[in-house]
Amino acid sequence: MAMPDYSSEDVDVCIVGSGAGGSPLAVELAKAGARVVVLEKGPWYQRKDFDHDEIKNARRNRWVPYVSDEPHLMGHGGTKPVPTNEGWTSNCVGGGTVHMSGFFYRLDPEDFGLATRYGKIVGANLADWPIGYEEFAPYYDKAERSLGVSGKSGQHPFEPPRSADYPFPPLDTNPLATLVDQGAAALGYHVYGTPRGIISKAVGNRAPCVYCDFCGSYGCESGAKSSTLEALLPAALETGRCEVRAKSMAFEVVTKDGRATAVRYIDEHGARHEQKARLIVLSCTSVESARLLLNSGVANSNGLVGKNLMFSTLGKGYGTFELDKLAAELRPHHKNHFLNRSLRDFYFVDELQGEYDKGGVIGFLLPHRNPIYTADRIAQQHRPPLWGTKLNAAIKRYYDDIRELEFEVYGEYLATDYTHVTVDSDTKDKWGLPVASIQVGPHHYDLEMSKRLVDKGLEVFRAAGADSVRAGTVGGATYFLQHGTCRFGDDPETSVLDRNCRSHEVENLYVVDGSFMPSSGAVPTTLTIVANSFRVADHLVARFKAADVPR
Repeated sequence: MAMPDYSSEDVDVCIVGSGAGGSPLAVELAKAGARVVVLEKGPWYQRKDFDHDEIKNARRNRWVPYVSDEPHLMGHGGTKPVPTNEGWTSNCVGGGTVHMSGFFYRLDPEDFGLATRYGKIVGANLADWPIGYEEFAPYYDKAERSLGVSGKSGQHPFEPPRSADYPFPPLDTNPLATLVDQGAAALGYHVYGTPRGIISKAVGNRAPCVYCDFCGSYGCESGAKSSTLEALLPAALETGRCEVRAKSMAFEVVTKDGRATAVRYIDEHGARHEQKARLIVLSCTSVESARLLLNSGVANSNGLVGKNLMFSTLGKGYGTFELDKLAAELRPHHKNHFLNRSLRDFYFVDELQGEYDKGGVIGFLLPHRNPIYTADRIAQQHRPPLWGTKLNAAIKRYYDDIRELEFEVYGEYLATDYTHVTVDSDTKDKWGLPVASIQVGPHHYDLEMSKRLVDKGLEVFRAAGADSVRAGTVGGATYFLQHGTCRFGDDPETSVLDRNCRSHEVENLYVVDGSFMPSSGAVPTTLTIVANSFRVADHLVARFKAADVPR
């Protein structure tokens, strides 16, 4: 179907960003009859564009721009910010959902009220959500159905409430997953199958997972990964009322008399345009939506845009198993690289009950198969790093003599005064626009809990019979997972958005990426952002039906 051309028209809704936040709104509003334009700064990839070239996908600018073209600045603990490509999620139609791994966990009901649970924590800016899990849960259901999530409910006692099982059966797993099962069982922990944003059965023109094992950092050539590119945008386009404009860099939200009237953007040829709309919706990531608002001078009279930026704390650990000690069925290299095992036993840590006890989720997996990454990782495990024949020998041993398992810890990243986004007018991107300057200053609890959960994961490997274990990253951050900067709430003095993610100051301006979140949760939050966008979509559809959106 040919896309509509709204380039010379006023439209009902202009959405900036086509990822987890923007696409659910696009499909729901277009289905309801609204004329929608989606502006996306990156290219529009198709399945035929996806391959397993590590250099192209993981070491070039396919997903995030070169620092020389579009730098962010980043400082740590008050240091002078320096140019980096950290803080980008993805620049393409579908956003970060295109190259995600697809770990789709729900928040816990307690995540919606951390300020109530803990009171005041010195050095942290806690705030309850203005809505609760019970109101939010139906949108988790809708997100899982609409995207396509594989899993099985009822496997552990810490599962957030849900109304039904997952819409797709669990994915198959590598036989080495039994090692995690055995280790967790020996310790009395409740391991369960990781829910994945990857379909296990065909639906529409999407094939089931082919277990190519290149999910994270790669697009999906079969359509099995539940990106907004595959699962949502086609339905928006089929309505004939949605236009997606790729390679369109939004640089200003225009306001007049207290209302947002248009978005100005630069097309791929460098020409500047203005798209007028009745509603303006931003979904550029927490960093980039804050940058756009700050560069526009919009919706920030309380000075909170860019504040309370949160990422996700990151911890990693490894367990090495000698091949000759493993059961025969676990020794061969298997075509399926998914472990798909998780532990939620420490989402709240029992031994810290009555104190700050917020832990996280431990996700078990096999290390990424990227060959350059693998060689580099093996080299860096030694001091000095291995090189030449010693590195060759270590790589040969890695493939021929051992099996290595990995885990990642996803933990709460507390909002503080020390992690935030501003703009730097002295540093410009390739379009001459002031760039985002990110200052990172995590709370000491983030590091302490990361260490604790890494130790828990290593315990599982030891109980599984690992011949050696080691901690990797402890207390790091996953900068792809972004939250805060435009937190929502009922009080305009302490929040940027209301409970429907509408600006307190500009009644037709909404922000629906992770910016709205007052707390980060202790899981990857893509599913939460999608669910919230469906929630906001219901609100906006109701506004249109009630003729509550002025022209």
